[in-house]
Amino acid sequence: MRGTNWGKAVVGVSAMMCALLAGPGVVRGQSAGEGGGSAGAHDFSQTLDLATVGSLLKQLQAQVQELNTQVKELKTQQQSEQAEAAELRRELDAAKSRLVAMSGPGNSVAAAQVLPGSTAQTAPASTSTPASTEVRIAKLEENQQLADQKAAEQNQTKVESSSKYRVRLSGMVLFNMSVNRGTVDNLDFAQLATPPGPLSSSGSFVASLRQSQIGLQAFGPTIAGAKTSADIQFDFAGGFPEAPNGVTFGIMRLRTGTVRFDWSDTSVVAGQDTLFFAPLSPTSIATVAVPALAYAGNLWSWTPQVRVEHKFAVSDSSSFLVQGGILDSLSGDTPRSEYYRYPTWGERSGQPAYAMRVAWTKKTEGQDLTLGFGGYYGRQAWGFGRTVDSWAGTVDLTVPLGKFEFTSQFYRGRAVGGIGGGIGQTGLWQGPLVDPATEVYGLNSLGGWAQLKFKASPKLQFNGAFGQDNPLASDLRQFGGSQPYYTSPLSKNQSAFGNFIYQPRSDIVFSLEYRRLKTFTLDSNANAANLVTLSVGYIF
Repeated sequence: MRGTNWGKAVVGVSAMMCALLAGPGVVRGQSAGEGGGSAGAHDFSQTLDLATVGSLLKQLQAQVQELNTQVKELKTQQQSEQAEAAELRRELDAAKSRLVAMSGPGNSVAAAQVLPGSTAQTAPASTSTPASTEVRIAKLEENQQLADQKAAEQNQTKVESSSKYRVRLSGMVLFNMSVNRGTVDNLDFAQLATPPGPLSSSGSFVASLRQSQIGLQAFGPTIAGAKTSADIQFDFAGGFPEAPNGVTFGIMRLRTGTVRFDWSDTSVVAGQDTLFFAPLSPTSIATVAVPALAYAGNLWSWTPQVRVEHKFAVSDSSSFLVQGGILDSLSGDTPRSEYYRYPTWGERSGQPAYAMRVAWTKKTEGQDLTLGFGGYYGRQAWGFGRTVDSWAGTVDLTVPLGKFEFTSQFYRGRAVGGIGGGIGQTGLWQGPLVDPATEVYGLNSLGGWAQLKFKASPKLQFNGAFGQDNPLASDLRQFGGSQPYYTSPLSKNQSAFGNFIYQPRSDIVFSLEYRRLKTFTLDSNANAANLVTLSVGYIF
Protein backbone atom coordinates (compact mmCIF):
# COMPACT_ATOMS: atom_id res chain seq x y z
CA MET A 1 0.00 0.00 0.00
CA ARG A 2 2.85 2.42 0.82
CA GLY A 3 4.55 1.53 -2.49
CA THR A 4 1.33 2.36 -4.45
CA ASN A 5 0.89 5.72 -2.68
CA TRP A 6 4.56 6.50 -3.32
CA GLY A 7 4.08 5.81 -7.09
CA LYS A 8 0.95 7.94 -7.30
CA ALA A 9 2.69 10.83 -5.61
CA VAL A 10 5.65 10.69 -8.04
CA VAL A 11 3.29 10.58 -11.06
CA GLY A 12 1.30 13.51 -9.64
CA VAL A 13 4.42 15.60 -9.08
CA SER A 14 5.69 14.84 -12.61
CA ALA A 15 2.34 15.82 -14.15
CA MET A 16 2.25 19.12 -12.28
CA MET A 17 5.81 19.95 -13.33
CA CYS A 18 4.95 19.31 -16.96
CA ALA A 19 1.84 21.51 -16.66
CA LEU A 20 3.87 24.24 -15.01
CA LEU A 21 6.42 24.23 -17.80
CA ALA A 22 3.82 24.02 -20.60
CA GLY A 23 1.30 26.59 -19.14
CA PRO A 24 2.98 29.87 -20.25
CA GLY A 25 3.58 28.55 -23.80
CA VAL A 26 -0.07 27.66 -24.25
CA VAL A 27 -1.24 31.07 -23.11
CA ARG A 28 1.25 32.83 -25.40
CA GLY A 29 0.13 30.69 -28.35
CA GLN A 30 -3.45 31.63 -27.78
CA SER A 31 -2.64 35.38 -27.65
CA ALA A 32 -0.69 35.22 -30.92
CA GLY A 33 -3.49 33.36 -32.64
CA GLU A 34 -5.97 36.13 -31.84
CA GLY A 35 -3.96 38.73 -33.78
CA GLY A 36 -3.11 40.93 -30.77
CA GLY A 37 -6.19 41.34 -28.65
CA SER A 38 -6.97 44.16 -26.32
CA ALA A 39 -4.84 45.06 -23.29
CA GLY A 40 -7.64 43.91 -20.97
CA ALA A 41 -7.54 40.45 -22.51
CA HIS A 42 -3.75 40.39 -22.16
CA ASP A 43 -3.99 41.33 -18.46
CA PHE A 44 -6.63 38.71 -17.91
CA SER A 45 -4.41 36.02 -19.45
CA GLN A 46 -1.50 37.03 -17.21
CA THR A 47 -3.76 36.91 -14.15
CA LEU A 48 -5.00 33.49 -15.20
CA ASP A 49 -1.43 32.29 -15.72
CA LEU A 50 -0.32 33.40 -12.23
CA ALA A 51 -3.38 31.83 -10.60
CA THR A 52 -2.63 28.53 -12.32
CA VAL A 53 1.00 28.59 -11.19
CA GLY A 54 -0.03 29.36 -7.60
CA SER A 55 -2.50 26.49 -7.56
CA LEU A 56 0.06 24.12 -8.97
CA LEU A 57 2.65 25.22 -6.41
CA LYS A 58 0.20 24.62 -3.57
CA GLN A 59 -0.57 21.13 -4.91
CA LEU A 60 3.15 20.45 -5.32
CA GLN A 61 3.79 21.59 -1.73
CA ALA A 62 1.06 19.27 -0.45
CA GLN A 63 2.51 16.34 -2.40
CA VAL A 64 6.00 17.03 -1.06
CA GLN A 65 4.68 17.12 2.50
CA GLU A 66 2.89 13.81 1.93
CA LEU A 67 6.10 12.34 0.52
CA ASN A 68 8.03 13.50 3.60
CA THR A 69 5.44 11.92 5.86
CA GLN A 70 5.64 8.61 3.99
CA VAL A 71 9.47 8.64 4.06
CA LYS A 72 9.39 9.16 7.84
CA GLU A 73 6.93 6.28 8.21
CA LEU A 74 9.17 4.03 6.10
CA LYS A 75 12.20 4.94 8.23
CA THR A 76 10.23 4.17 11.40
CA GLN A 77 9.12 0.83 9.96
CA GLN A 78 12.71 -0.02 8.96
CA GLN A 79 14.00 0.78 12.45
CA SER A 80 11.26 -1.37 14.00
CA GLU A 81 12.09 -4.28 11.71
CA GLN A 82 15.80 -3.95 12.52
CA ALA A 83 15.02 -4.00 16.25
CA GLU A 84 12.81 -7.06 15.78
CA ALA A 85 15.56 -8.81 13.82
CA ALA A 86 18.08 -8.02 16.57
CA GLU A 87 15.68 -9.40 19.21
CA LEU A 88 15.19 -12.59 17.19
CA ARG A 89 18.96 -12.90 16.86
CA ARG A 90 19.37 -12.56 20.65
CA GLU A 91 16.70 -15.22 21.21
CA LEU A 92 18.48 -17.55 18.78
CA ASP A 93 21.79 -16.99 20.59
CA ALA A 94 20.08 -17.74 23.90
CA ALA A 95 18.62 -20.93 22.42
CA LYS A 96 22.08 -21.96 21.25
CA SER A 97 23.45 -21.31 24.74
CA ARG A 98 20.72 -23.48 26.30
CA LEU A 99 21.53 -26.28 23.87
CA VAL A 100 25.23 -26.05 24.71
CA ALA A 101 24.38 -26.10 28.44
CA MET A 102 22.22 -29.20 27.92
CA SER A 103 25.15 -31.04 26.26
CA GLY A 104 27.60 -30.29 29.10
CA PRO A 105 27.83 -31.06 32.82
CA GLY A 106 26.37 -28.38 34.54
CA ASN A 107 23.28 -27.82 36.13
CA SER A 108 20.69 -29.72 34.56
CA VAL A 109 19.72 -33.35 34.89
CA ALA A 110 20.62 -33.87 31.27
CA ALA A 111 24.16 -32.71 31.92
CA ALA A 112 24.77 -34.02 35.37
CA GLN A 113 23.05 -37.39 35.31
CA VAL A 114 22.41 -38.39 31.72
CA LEU A 115 26.09 -38.65 30.97
CA PRO A 116 27.74 -38.75 34.42
CA GLY A 117 31.40 -37.92 34.38
CA SER A 118 31.36 -36.28 30.96
CA THR A 119 32.89 -32.82 30.63
CA ALA A 120 31.67 -30.07 28.31
CA GLN A 121 34.31 -29.10 25.75
CA THR A 122 33.71 -25.98 23.64
CA ALA A 123 36.06 -25.51 20.69
CA PRO A 124 36.98 -21.97 19.66
CA ALA A 125 35.38 -20.52 16.55
CA SER A 126 38.65 -20.68 14.63
CA THR A 127 39.01 -24.44 15.09
CA SER A 128 38.42 -26.23 11.80
CA THR A 129 38.83 -29.88 12.73
CA PRO A 130 36.30 -32.40 11.34
CA ALA A 131 34.98 -33.08 14.84
CA SER A 132 34.25 -29.39 15.49
CA THR A 133 32.58 -29.10 12.06
CA GLU A 134 30.33 -32.05 12.88
CA VAL A 135 29.49 -30.47 16.23
CA ARG A 136 28.49 -27.19 14.58
CA ILE A 137 26.41 -28.99 11.93
CA ALA A 138 24.60 -31.03 14.58
CA LYS A 139 23.91 -27.91 16.65
CA LEU A 140 22.71 -25.99 13.59
CA GLU A 141 20.24 -28.79 12.82
CA GLU A 142 18.83 -28.66 16.33
CA ASN A 143 18.78 -24.85 16.30
CA GLN A 144 16.78 -24.90 13.06
CA GLN A 145 14.26 -27.30 14.58
CA LEU A 146 14.12 -25.14 17.69
CA ALA A 147 13.42 -22.04 15.59
CA ASP A 148 10.68 -23.86 13.66
CA GLN A 149 8.98 -24.81 16.91
CA LYS A 150 9.35 -21.39 18.55
CA ALA A 151 5.87 -20.15 17.63
CA ALA A 152 4.24 -23.36 18.84
CA GLU A 153 6.27 -23.19 22.03
CA GLN A 154 4.65 -19.91 22.99
CA ASN A 155 1.33 -21.74 23.36
CA GLN A 156 2.72 -24.41 25.71
CA THR A 157 1.81 -24.46 29.38
CA LYS A 158 4.78 -23.18 31.41
CA VAL A 159 5.86 -24.19 34.90
CA GLU A 160 4.27 -21.72 37.29
CA SER A 161 5.66 -20.52 40.58
CA SER A 162 4.46 -18.35 43.43
CA SER A 163 7.53 -16.26 42.69
CA LYS A 164 7.73 -13.99 39.65
CA TYR A 165 11.06 -15.56 38.68
CA ARG A 166 11.53 -18.34 36.15
CA VAL A 167 11.32 -22.02 37.14
CA ARG A 168 12.44 -24.88 34.90
CA LEU A 169 11.34 -28.52 35.12
CA SER A 170 13.82 -31.12 33.93
CA GLY A 171 14.48 -34.81 34.31
CA MET A 172 15.02 -38.14 32.66
CA VAL A 173 12.85 -41.20 32.18
CA LEU A 174 15.41 -44.02 32.28
CA PHE A 175 14.64 -47.65 31.51
CA ASN A 176 17.33 -50.19 32.42
CA MET A 177 17.17 -53.89 31.55
CA SER A 178 19.95 -56.16 32.86
CA VAL A 179 21.04 -59.77 32.57
CA ASN A 180 23.26 -60.91 35.44
CA ARG A 181 25.46 -63.96 35.88
CA GLY A 182 26.40 -64.27 39.51
CA THR A 183 25.04 -62.86 42.79
CA VAL A 184 25.14 -59.14 43.55
CA ASP A 185 24.12 -56.82 46.38
CA ASN A 186 21.54 -54.88 44.35
CA LEU A 187 20.07 -56.01 41.03
CA ASP A 188 19.05 -52.52 39.86
CA PHE A 189 22.49 -50.94 40.36
CA ALA A 190 24.95 -53.56 41.55
CA GLN A 191 28.16 -52.51 43.34
CA LEU A 192 29.37 -55.73 45.03
CA ALA A 193 29.53 -59.40 44.12
CA THR A 194 28.23 -61.48 47.04
CA PRO A 195 28.43 -65.18 47.97
CA PRO A 196 25.52 -67.26 46.61
CA GLY A 197 22.81 -68.25 49.13
CA PRO A 198 21.04 -71.58 49.45
CA LEU A 199 18.25 -70.46 47.10
CA SER A 200 20.42 -68.43 44.73
CA SER A 201 20.38 -69.14 41.01
CA SER A 202 23.25 -68.86 38.56
CA GLY A 203 21.87 -65.61 37.17
CA SER A 204 18.95 -63.21 36.97
CA PHE A 205 17.06 -60.86 34.67
CA VAL A 206 15.72 -57.51 35.85
CA ALA A 207 14.09 -54.41 34.35
CA SER A 208 13.47 -51.16 36.19
CA LEU A 209 12.59 -47.47 35.99
CA ARG A 210 13.84 -46.72 39.51
CA GLN A 211 16.81 -44.69 38.27
CA SER A 212 14.56 -42.18 36.50
CA GLN A 213 15.07 -38.64 37.78
CA ILE A 214 13.13 -35.41 38.10
CA GLY A 215 14.41 -31.96 38.99
CA LEU A 216 13.44 -28.33 39.40
CA GLN A 217 15.68 -25.34 38.82
CA ALA A 218 14.77 -21.77 39.80
CA PHE A 219 16.44 -18.54 38.72
CA GLY A 220 16.18 -15.68 41.18
CA PRO A 221 17.13 -12.00 41.40
CA THR A 222 20.59 -10.47 41.48
CA ILE A 223 21.65 -9.78 45.07
CA ALA A 224 24.78 -7.73 45.80
CA GLY A 225 25.97 -8.41 42.28
CA ALA A 226 25.45 -12.19 42.54
CA LYS A 227 23.10 -14.18 40.35
CA THR A 228 20.94 -16.39 42.54
CA SER A 229 19.58 -19.80 41.62
CA ALA A 230 18.44 -23.04 43.24
CA ASP A 231 17.86 -26.60 42.14
CA ILE A 232 16.61 -29.86 43.62
CA GLN A 233 16.72 -33.38 42.18
CA PHE A 234 14.98 -36.66 43.03
CA ASP A 235 14.97 -40.24 41.83
CA PHE A 236 12.93 -43.34 42.68
CA ALA A 237 15.62 -45.50 44.28
CA GLY A 238 14.59 -44.91 47.88
CA GLY A 239 13.39 -48.45 48.57
CA PHE A 240 10.25 -50.51 48.03
CA PRO A 241 6.75 -50.38 49.51
CA GLU A 242 5.39 -53.47 51.24
CA ALA A 243 3.00 -54.41 48.44
CA PRO A 244 2.68 -57.16 45.84
CA ASN A 245 5.20 -56.56 43.06
CA GLY A 246 6.56 -53.72 45.16
CA VAL A 247 9.97 -54.08 43.44
CA THR A 248 8.54 -52.04 40.56
CA PHE A 249 7.14 -49.25 42.79
CA GLY A 250 10.28 -47.29 43.59
CA ILE A 251 9.98 -44.77 46.44
CA MET A 252 11.04 -41.20 45.67
CA ARG A 253 14.39 -40.21 47.17
CA LEU A 254 16.11 -36.86 47.63
CA ARG A 255 19.43 -36.69 45.76
CA THR A 256 20.73 -33.14 45.73
CA GLY A 257 19.44 -29.63 46.36
CA THR A 258 21.45 -26.40 46.40
CA VAL A 259 21.11 -22.64 46.63
CA ARG A 260 23.77 -20.72 44.69
CA PHE A 261 25.13 -17.16 44.71
CA ASP A 262 27.34 -16.69 41.66
CA TRP A 263 29.56 -13.68 41.00
CA SER A 264 31.92 -13.47 38.02
CA ASP A 265 34.76 -15.37 39.74
CA THR A 266 33.29 -16.39 43.11
CA SER A 267 30.43 -18.67 44.14
CA VAL A 268 28.81 -19.55 47.45
CA VAL A 269 26.85 -22.82 47.48
CA ALA A 270 24.67 -24.15 50.31
CA GLY A 271 22.67 -27.38 50.28
CA GLN A 272 23.08 -31.09 49.70
CA ASP A 273 25.53 -31.83 46.91
CA THR A 274 28.23 -34.18 45.65
CA LEU A 275 31.71 -34.20 47.18
CA PHE A 276 33.44 -31.15 45.70
CA PHE A 277 36.89 -32.42 46.78
CA ALA A 278 36.34 -35.57 44.67
CA PRO A 279 34.39 -34.10 41.73
CA LEU A 280 34.80 -36.68 38.97
CA SER A 281 32.76 -39.79 38.22
CA PRO A 282 32.93 -42.38 35.41
CA THR A 283 30.49 -42.11 32.50
CA SER A 284 27.62 -44.59 32.72
CA ILE A 285 23.82 -44.50 32.58
CA ALA A 286 23.48 -48.11 33.70
CA THR A 287 24.07 -46.97 37.27
CA VAL A 288 23.10 -43.38 38.10
CA ALA A 289 21.17 -44.00 41.33
CA VAL A 290 24.63 -44.66 42.78
CA PRO A 291 27.62 -43.36 40.78
CA ALA A 292 29.53 -45.86 38.67
CA LEU A 293 32.44 -47.60 40.46
CA ALA A 294 31.09 -46.57 43.87
CA TYR A 295 32.74 -48.72 46.57
CA ALA A 296 35.38 -49.56 43.95
CA GLY A 297 37.62 -46.51 44.42
CA ASN A 298 35.08 -43.78 43.59
CA LEU A 299 34.37 -41.65 46.68
CA TRP A 300 30.79 -40.40 46.70
CA SER A 301 28.06 -39.08 48.94
CA TRP A 302 25.25 -36.53 48.68
CA THR A 303 26.21 -34.52 51.72
CA PRO A 304 24.73 -31.33 53.28
CA GLN A 305 27.42 -28.65 52.96
CA VAL A 306 28.31 -24.99 52.59
CA ARG A 307 31.25 -24.13 50.34
CA VAL A 308 32.97 -21.15 48.73
CA GLU A 309 34.66 -21.27 45.32
CA HIS A 310 36.95 -18.69 43.74
CA LYS A 311 38.74 -18.75 40.39
CA PHE A 312 42.06 -16.98 39.80
CA ALA A 313 43.05 -16.27 36.20
CA VAL A 314 46.74 -17.01 35.61
CA SER A 315 46.72 -16.28 31.88
CA ASP A 316 44.30 -16.23 28.98
CA SER A 317 44.44 -20.03 28.84
CA SER A 318 44.96 -21.16 32.45
CA SER A 319 43.43 -20.59 35.89
CA PHE A 320 43.36 -21.84 39.47
CA LEU A 321 40.17 -22.84 41.31
CA VAL A 322 40.16 -22.81 45.12
CA GLN A 323 37.26 -24.46 46.98
CA GLY A 324 36.67 -24.80 50.70
CA GLY A 325 33.74 -25.60 52.96
CA ILE A 326 32.18 -27.50 55.82
CA LEU A 327 30.07 -30.66 55.52
CA ASP A 328 27.77 -32.74 57.68
CA SER A 329 30.08 -35.35 59.20
CA LEU A 330 28.64 -38.65 57.97
CA SER A 331 30.02 -42.05 58.99
CA GLY A 332 27.95 -44.43 56.86
CA ASP A 333 25.86 -45.95 59.64
CA THR A 334 22.22 -46.92 59.05
CA PRO A 335 19.56 -44.72 60.73
CA ARG A 336 18.26 -46.18 63.98
CA SER A 337 14.68 -45.06 63.32
CA GLU A 338 12.45 -44.65 60.26
CA TYR A 339 11.04 -41.40 61.65
CA TYR A 340 13.21 -39.83 64.36
CA ARG A 341 16.69 -38.63 63.52
CA TYR A 342 19.56 -39.56 65.81
CA PRO A 343 23.12 -38.25 65.37
CA THR A 344 25.65 -40.28 63.42
CA TRP A 345 29.04 -41.07 64.91
CA GLY A 346 30.42 -38.06 63.09
CA GLU A 347 27.61 -35.73 64.18
CA ARG A 348 28.13 -36.82 67.80
CA SER A 349 31.51 -35.07 67.77
CA GLY A 350 29.76 -31.69 67.84
CA GLN A 351 31.66 -30.29 64.87
CA PRO A 352 31.35 -30.46 61.08
CA ALA A 353 33.72 -32.09 58.64
CA TYR A 354 36.08 -29.81 56.71
CA ALA A 355 37.20 -30.07 53.09
CA MET A 356 39.11 -28.12 50.46
CA ARG A 357 40.36 -28.51 46.90
CA VAL A 358 42.79 -26.66 44.63
CA ALA A 359 42.67 -27.27 40.87
CA TRP A 360 44.71 -25.98 37.95
CA THR A 361 43.06 -25.84 34.51
CA LYS A 362 44.65 -25.07 31.14
CA LYS A 363 42.96 -24.77 27.74
CA THR A 364 44.42 -27.19 25.21
CA GLU A 365 42.94 -26.99 21.70
CA GLY A 366 39.67 -25.78 23.13
CA GLN A 367 39.52 -28.47 25.85
CA ASP A 368 40.32 -28.35 29.58
CA LEU A 369 43.29 -30.13 31.07
CA THR A 370 42.71 -30.20 34.85
CA LEU A 371 44.77 -31.37 37.81
CA GLY A 372 43.22 -31.13 41.28
CA PHE A 373 44.21 -31.92 44.87
CA GLY A 374 41.68 -32.25 47.70
CA GLY A 375 41.57 -32.93 51.40
CA TYR A 376 38.92 -33.97 53.95
CA TYR A 377 38.84 -34.17 57.75
CA GLY A 378 36.14 -35.08 60.26
CA ARG A 379 36.02 -36.29 63.84
CA GLN A 380 33.83 -39.15 65.04
CA ALA A 381 32.71 -39.76 68.64
CA TRP A 382 31.87 -43.39 69.49
CA GLY A 383 30.95 -42.85 73.15
CA PHE A 384 32.86 -43.23 76.42
CA GLY A 385 35.43 -40.70 75.18
CA ARG A 386 36.37 -42.82 72.16
CA THR A 387 37.18 -40.63 69.13
CA VAL A 388 38.30 -41.51 65.62
CA ASP A 389 39.81 -39.08 63.15
CA SER A 390 38.36 -39.45 59.65
CA TRP A 391 40.50 -38.07 56.83
CA ALA A 392 41.20 -38.43 53.13
CA GLY A 393 43.51 -36.97 50.50
CA THR A 394 42.42 -36.97 46.86
CA VAL A 395 43.93 -36.38 43.42
CA ASP A 396 41.87 -35.93 40.23
CA LEU A 397 43.08 -35.61 36.66
CA THR A 398 41.42 -34.85 33.31
CA VAL A 399 43.54 -35.02 30.14
CA PRO A 400 42.02 -34.29 26.69
CA LEU A 401 43.65 -36.24 23.85
CA GLY A 402 41.82 -35.09 20.75
CA LYS A 403 38.92 -37.49 20.28
CA PHE A 404 40.05 -39.31 23.42
CA GLU A 405 39.83 -38.18 27.03
CA PHE A 406 41.54 -39.71 30.06
CA THR A 407 40.10 -39.14 33.55
CA SER A 408 41.14 -40.59 36.89
CA GLN A 409 40.77 -40.05 40.62
CA PHE A 410 42.57 -41.58 43.61
CA TYR A 411 42.33 -41.34 47.37
CA ARG A 412 44.07 -42.45 50.55
CA GLY A 413 42.09 -42.21 53.77
CA ARG A 414 41.01 -43.48 57.15
CA ALA A 415 37.50 -44.09 58.53
CA VAL A 416 35.87 -42.85 55.31
CA GLY A 417 33.00 -45.31 54.92
CA GLY A 418 30.59 -42.37 55.15
CA ILE A 419 31.92 -40.97 51.87
CA GLY A 420 32.17 -44.28 50.03
CA GLY A 421 35.72 -45.30 50.96
CA GLY A 422 36.84 -48.58 52.51
CA ILE A 423 33.99 -50.38 50.66
CA GLY A 424 31.65 -48.56 53.06
CA GLN A 425 33.52 -49.75 56.19
CA THR A 426 34.46 -47.03 58.72
CA GLY A 427 35.28 -48.30 62.22
CA LEU A 428 36.59 -51.60 63.58
CA TRP A 429 36.42 -53.00 67.10
CA GLN A 430 36.37 -56.20 69.11
CA GLY A 431 33.82 -56.67 71.85
CA PRO A 432 30.50 -54.88 72.52
CA LEU A 433 30.37 -51.15 71.91
CA VAL A 434 28.49 -50.61 75.17
CA ASP A 435 31.61 -51.77 77.02
CA PRO A 436 33.82 -48.75 77.79
CA ALA A 437 36.89 -51.00 77.51
CA THR A 438 36.17 -51.79 73.83
CA GLU A 439 38.46 -49.75 71.60
CA VAL A 440 37.38 -48.41 68.20
CA TYR A 441 39.81 -47.99 65.31
CA GLY A 442 39.44 -46.23 62.00
CA LEU A 443 39.90 -48.48 58.96
CA ASN A 444 42.71 -47.39 56.64
CA SER A 445 42.03 -47.74 52.93
CA LEU A 446 43.13 -46.55 49.50
CA GLY A 447 41.61 -46.76 46.06
CA GLY A 448 40.91 -45.06 42.79
CA TRP A 449 39.69 -45.44 39.26
CA ALA A 450 40.62 -44.49 35.68
CA GLN A 451 38.58 -44.09 32.50
CA LEU A 452 39.37 -43.70 28.82
CA LYS A 453 36.68 -42.09 26.64
CA PHE A 454 36.59 -42.17 22.83
CA LYS A 455 34.30 -39.59 21.21
CA ALA A 456 33.65 -41.14 17.80
CA SER A 457 31.24 -38.35 16.89
CA PRO A 458 29.19 -35.70 18.70
CA LYS A 459 26.43 -38.31 19.08
CA LEU A 460 28.44 -41.45 19.87
CA GLN A 461 31.00 -42.19 22.57
CA PHE A 462 32.72 -45.28 23.96
CA ASN A 463 33.92 -45.59 27.57
CA GLY A 464 36.09 -48.07 29.41
CA ALA A 465 36.90 -47.82 33.14
CA PHE A 466 38.43 -49.77 36.00
CA GLY A 467 38.29 -49.09 39.74
CA GLN A 468 39.47 -50.69 42.97
CA ASP A 469 38.93 -50.03 46.68
CA ASN A 470 41.41 -51.67 49.04
CA PRO A 471 40.94 -51.56 52.84
CA LEU A 472 44.18 -52.56 54.54
CA ALA A 473 44.06 -56.28 55.28
CA SER A 474 46.29 -55.81 58.36
CA ASP A 475 43.63 -53.62 59.99
CA LEU A 476 40.87 -56.09 59.14
CA ARG A 477 42.82 -59.05 60.52
CA GLN A 478 43.53 -57.28 63.79
CA PHE A 479 40.16 -55.64 64.45
CA GLY A 480 37.69 -57.12 61.97
CA GLY A 481 36.12 -59.76 64.17
CA SER A 482 33.16 -57.57 65.15
CA GLN A 483 32.92 -54.97 62.40
CA PRO A 484 29.20 -54.48 61.76
CA TYR A 485 28.84 -53.84 58.04
CA TYR A 486 29.06 -57.26 56.38
CA THR A 487 28.91 -60.85 57.59
CA SER A 488 32.62 -61.11 56.73
CA PRO A 489 35.14 -58.27 56.34
CA LEU A 490 35.70 -57.20 52.72
CA SER A 491 39.37 -56.66 51.83
CA LYS A 492 39.08 -55.58 48.17
CA ASN A 493 36.45 -54.68 45.59
CA GLN A 494 37.19 -54.39 41.88
CA SER A 495 34.89 -53.22 39.12
CA ALA A 496 35.39 -52.74 35.39
CA PHE A 497 33.00 -51.77 32.62
CA GLY A 498 32.82 -50.90 28.95
CA ASN A 499 29.91 -49.14 27.27
CA PHE A 500 28.79 -47.12 24.32
CA ILE A 501 26.37 -44.20 24.61
CA TYR A 502 24.49 -43.03 21.54
CA GLN A 503 22.56 -39.76 21.69
CA PRO A 504 20.94 -39.10 18.29
CA ARG A 505 19.20 -36.02 19.72
CA SER A 506 19.64 -34.02 22.87
CA ASP A 507 16.51 -35.63 24.34
CA ILE A 508 17.08 -39.31 23.47
CA VAL A 509 19.91 -41.58 24.68
CA PHE A 510 20.71 -45.28 24.22
CA SER A 511 23.43 -47.31 25.91
CA LEU A 512 24.71 -50.87 26.15
CA GLU A 513 27.14 -51.71 28.95
CA TYR A 514 29.07 -54.75 30.15
CA ARG A 515 30.28 -54.70 33.75
CA ARG A 516 32.28 -57.16 35.83
CA LEU A 517 32.42 -57.14 39.64
CA LYS A 518 34.92 -59.01 41.79
CA THR A 519 34.73 -58.70 45.58
CA PHE A 520 37.28 -60.26 47.93
CA THR A 521 36.42 -61.46 51.44
CA LEU A 522 39.29 -61.35 53.93
CA ASP A 523 41.42 -64.51 53.70
CA SER A 524 38.79 -66.24 51.57
CA ASN A 525 37.76 -66.73 47.96
CA ALA A 526 36.57 -63.89 45.74
CA ASN A 527 33.04 -63.62 44.41
CA ALA A 528 32.46 -62.49 40.84
CA ALA A 529 29.49 -61.36 38.76
CA ASN A 530 28.98 -60.26 35.15
CA LEU A 531 26.22 -57.90 34.05
CA VAL A 532 24.99 -56.67 30.67
CA THR A 533 22.66 -53.65 30.79
CA LEU A 534 20.61 -52.03 28.03
CA SER A 535 19.48 -48.48 28.81
CA VAL A 536 16.98 -46.21 27.05
CA GLY A 537 16.50 -42.67 28.32
CA TYR A 538 14.32 -39.68 27.42
CA ILE A 539 15.54 -36.32 28.67
CA PHE A 540 13.14 -33.46 29.28
